[in-house]
Parts: sequence; structure tokens; C-alpha cells
Amino acid sequence: MAGDAGFMTAGSGPRGLGRFLRPDIGMALGMVVILGVLLMPMPSVLLDIMLGLSIILSVMILMVTLFIRTPLEFSVFPTVLLIATMLRLSLNLASTRLILAEGHTGTDAAGKVIEAFGNFIMQGNVVIGLIVFVILVIVNFIVITKGSGRIAEVAARFTLDSMPGKQMAIDADLSAGLIDETQARARRRELETESNFYGAMDGASKFVRGDAVAGILITIINIIGGMVIGIAQSGMSFEDAANTYTLLTIGDGLVSQVPALIVSTAAGLLVSKGANDGPTDRALFEQFSKYPSVFGMASLVMVIMAALPGTPSIIFLTLAAASGFGSLALSRRKVAASAREARAEADAVVPAPPQDEPISTALAMDPLRIELGYGLLPLINDATSHRLTDQIKALRRQIATEMGFVMPSVRILDNMQLPSMGYSLRIKELEAGAGTLKLGHLLAIDPRGGQVSVPGEHTREPTFGLPATWIDGNQREEASFRGYTVVEPATVLTTHLTEVVKDHMAELLSYAETKKLLDELPSDHAKLVEDLVPSVVTVSTVQRVLQQLLAERVSIRDLPTILEGIGEASAQTHNIMLLTEHVRGRLGRQICTANAHPTGGYLPLVTLSPQWEQAFVQSLTGSGEQRQLAMAPSKLHEFINAVKSAFDDWGARGESPVLLTSPAIRPYVRSIIERFRPQTVVISQNEIHPSSRLKTLAQL
Repeated sequence: MAGDAGFMTAGSGPRGLGRFLRPDIGMALGMVVILGVLLMPMPSVLLDIMLGLSIILSVMILMVTLFIRTPLEFSVFPTVLLIATMLRLSLNLASTRLILAEGHTGTDAAGKVIEAFGNFIMQGNVVIGLIVFVILVIVNFIVITKGSGRIAEVAARFTLDSMPGKQMAIDADLSAGLIDETQARARRRELETESNFYGAMDGASKFVRGDAVAGILITIINIIGGMVIGIAQSGMSFEDAANTYTLLTIGDGLVSQVPALIVSTAAGLLVSKGANDGPTDRALFEQFSKYPSVFGMASLVMVIMAALPGTPSIIFLTLAAASGFGSLALSRRKVAASAREARAEADAVVPAPPQDEPISTALAMDPLRIELGYGLLPLINDATSHRLTDQIKALRRQIATEMGFVMPSVRILDNMQLPSMGYSLRIKELEAGAGTLKLGHLLAIDPRGGQVSVPGEHTREPTFGLPATWIDGNQREEASFRGYTVVEPATVLTTHLTEVVKDHMAELLSYAETKKLLDELPSDHAKLVEDLVPSVVTVSTVQRVLQQLLAERVSIRDLPTILEGIGEASAQTHNIMLLTEHVRGRLGRQICTANAHPTGGYLPLVTLSPQWEQAFVQSLTGSGEQRQLAMAPSKLHEFINAVKSAFDDWGARGESPVLLTSPAIRPYVRSIIERFRPQTVVISQNEIHPSSRLKTLAQL
């Protein structure tokens, strides 16, 4: 008993049998059986069973191809195609062995299935059977197999060519936050499966083509070889041998070619499915039924065909009636569907009950706003020249490039209280500039500051207050020939907006914008920001330093250098003015380059005399970081007049000099000059870069 128990445990029980019923082992055994058929003879009864399995397998493949939604749902098709092809070829070999060995015994030598197929096609006539069989082979080989192979080849090529673009699209969606990492991984896996599938289909189509060629060759061998064996070895007459072996060969060929034809059709449907989503029947019905007029035109053609002499009118009129009925039914269905969609949209758009607007919305302020009179509204959609909105977009990019400052979005509104041709520029709801334009005209300005001599309406240029004249458009060439600057109304407004924004950049740089600038620094400088903010200085301190720089129109685009300067100076002081002065020293080359002469390349200087230097130093009160300027009003008036006289004189000579002072008094000198001459640049000796070429024009 113990021995019997041990024997049962070894694998003869249900659990041992279950190991041999596993799908992977069953698959392996099936492949071994298929390969074994190629070598060993097969009884006719078993051949009938295997031929039935081949036919039902091909039908199942076709049905799956019809019902799947996308080709990738049947990604195992190339493997199934190889197995089905090997099964048919092994059965071909087995049937050939029976036909050649037992064909002299009668038409049932290779089994009942082959005999039934042969009798059904031949119907007692060898020639008709051969012709039908040849046509069937031609249809499979030349039409379906060749077309499926070409579609698979092109699909594989296009799929592989489009892979880099699809991969980049997945990476772009992941970077933009439209998908997460899990979805990106799934889409990459799907893309890889798609490329592998179409590549395998390209190769699998060669199996179908080779199977068709093999079927033709096997048919020829069976007929010739069978007749030779039947006449020479079995003593059959030529007629009996021809009838017997032809019936067996055609039956064998049909049993092989019918499944091959079905599988070839399935392959063609699968690779031609393309971008159609859903089962094939649904896609065909939806796309054919989308245009009812197609059935109407087909009905008209059938009526014309029925009217031709000698045609079977009943058949064509019946088809015409069916097509016409289909057109009418589809038209009614389309109208009903449109009505349902309209009702659904109407039901969806239910007016929401009016709600009181929260009071907090009244506190929102527009950082930048342009208010236009009703006569200037065409500037927004001017098709004949650059639109105002396009120029504002270009202005935002220009300021970001030059100053490192991201200009806020500009809101454009109409204001009926303004003059029809007037406009107002507002910074945080407060007016920062205004002017009047004249549409259909051009503004001519004399760069030398004189009055324009071209006939027109004299006015003042709104940005700098220079004398200008509105002239007609046909006077552009004359004004340009005389050396005047000619600009369009939209450009006048954009220029005014540019100067207003540059004058108020410090005010527009908010805490949120500063935080955004720090967060958007390249990853190379992430460590710098991490070490500096907020452990050493706060975001508010960085904001105040950047505001001080922008107030004097110093570009903050080199933000890493500015942060490094703040980090260096913060070890000794947290005073905003002293931090800014240290940062200006770090930006010396940038400041000198920005104020250099446009053609000469030198830095024009007007230096502060020792007397004025001493006067400013003596006027400073307090100690340390609490020092303030307390200069007598008469002395201030004298200094203002001296600055105006010197800089106006050099400005008339075409120079734009900068005022050079000592580092200790530069902020105080600038605080006075910015009140009456804000465009004058004041730099300290620490900001002079060693590589700069200097040209001292005068001493103040």
C-alpha cells in the first residue's frame, strides 16, 4: 500500500495529469504533432479530423478579425498565421502521401473530406474542376495575398518612420503635465507593441504568399506524380488515373486553399483596418450611412440601367427601389439625429440663476491697461498694417530680452468717456500716460527736435513731448526724404506704452513675479537659489534689489550674477541700498556696455568735481546704514542747474553722457537727479569695467 501511495504521488493522479493539461505544455505538444505529421504517415480518418480543425481555425481567425476594435487587439495574429500555415503544409504533405500511396484504391483514399470537396467542385467534369480550382488559386495568390502583403509592408514602413514623432509627443505631454508617468509608460508600451506588430505582419505576409506558392506546386506534383504511379505501377488506364488523381488533387487543393483564402482575407482585413475604431461591420455601416445621397444616386443609376434594351428590368428596378428606400430612411434618421442633438444642446444650456458677484472681485486690479476711445477701436483689428495686439506681443518679448523683466499682460478696453481719438495708459488703475492719435494719418517727427515743415496738423509727440505733425499717408516719401521719422498711429501708442512700462518696471515687479523668476531659473542655478533663499535673504529682499535696479533701467536678465552679488554682500549688510550698490559693481560690464556710445564704443563721462563730492559727503547725516542726505535748498538748486546746463549742452552735441561719482554718494546723487532728469544715468567708480574705453567730456 505504501508503494502504491508513493506511485500515485509521483504523478499518476489528477494533479500529475493536470501538469500535462497546462496551456504552455499543450501548445508545445501541438507544435510537436504538427512537425510529426511532416515525417510520419497519417490514417485517412485522422486526416479528416485534422482538416476539419484547419478549416474551423481559419474561420475563427476571420471572425476575430471582424469583431476586434483595433488591430493591436489581435497582436498575436502573426504567430497564429505561422501556426495555421504550418498546419496546412503538414496536412498537405500527409494528404499527398496518401494520394500517391493509396490513390489507385479509389477516390476515398485520402479521406472523405478531400473526396467530398473534389466531387462538389468537379461535378463529374475534370476540366471544369481544374478551371475553378486554378481561378481560386489565382484569386488567393495574385489578388488577396499580394494586396495584403503590400499593405502590411507599407504599414510597417510608415509605423517605423512615425515612431520618433510619436515618442516626442508622449514626452511633450508628460513634460506639460497632460499625462502622468504611468500613462506615459502605458503609451510607450502601446507604441512599442504597435511597431512590433506591424513589423511582424510585414514578415508574416510572406508566409501567406509562400503557402499559396507551395499549394500550387503540391497540386502539380500530385496530378503528375499520381498519374505516373497509377499508370506505371498500379496498371490503371489513363482515363481512370486522370479522373481519380485529378479529383483527389483538386479536393486536397481545395481543402488547403479554402482555409488559406480565409486566412489571407483575415490578414488583409487586419492590416487594412488602419485608424478605424470599432468592429468592421459598425465602421462600414456608420461611414456608408453618413451620406444618404450616395444611395439616392445609386438608385438613379439602377433606374437608367433598367431602361436599357435587353437588360433584366425587374432585377435593376428592385435594386433601385431598395437603394431609394435606403436613401429615404437614412435621410430621416439623419434629420432625427440632428434634432435630438439640437434638443440635447438646448437642454444642456440651461440659464444659471443669477448670482451676486462677490465683493472681492471689485478689489482685483489690472497691472497694465490701455483704454481707447471708440474711434481707435479699429487699431485692434487693423488688417492693413500691424495690429496693436501683435505689436504688444512683440513689445513683451523685447522687454523680456532687453531687461529680463516679464511684462504683465495688457488689458485693452474701450472707454466712452475718452475723446474718440484719445487713449489712456494705466498702471494699477492709475493713469500713467495719455495721448491722442489720428487714424488714417502718419506722425512725422524731426529727430533734431525742430518743427516739421511738411503740411499737416501740428501736435506734440505723446511719449517725449517733441514737436510733431500728423500728415497724410501719401506724404510719407516726402517726409522720409527730408529726414523725418514717420510712424503709424499704432506704433505711436506702442512706443508710449514702452516708455511707460520702463518707467514703472520697479512698480510692476511683484512678489509673485520675483518668485516666478527664481523658480524658472535653469537647473544649473537651482543650487544657488536653494542656498540663498530663504536661508540667507528672503524673496522680498531679492524683489527690493531687483526693483532698485529696474528703477534705473538696469537689466536683471543676468539673475544668477545678481543673486551671487546679493549673497556676497548679505554677509556684511541687509540694507537694500547697500546690497544694490554691491550688485551694480558686479554688473559693471553690463552697465558700461549699455551706456556706451552707439558708434564710437566709448563710455562718455561727466565727472563730479571734488567740490561737489565734498558737499555731498558733508550733507550726509546719521551713521552706518541710517545715513540720509540733508543738503541746503540753495545748494540743491545750484546743483540742479549745473546738471541741467551740462547735460543739455552735451545732448545738443549728440552725446548722452553718464554722471560719474564716488561709490559712497552715488545713491544720493541719483535720488536728486531722477526727480528732474530721470533719463540721466549715474554710475560710481566701482561700476567702471576695466575693459571699457572712457571719454571724459566735462567736469561738473
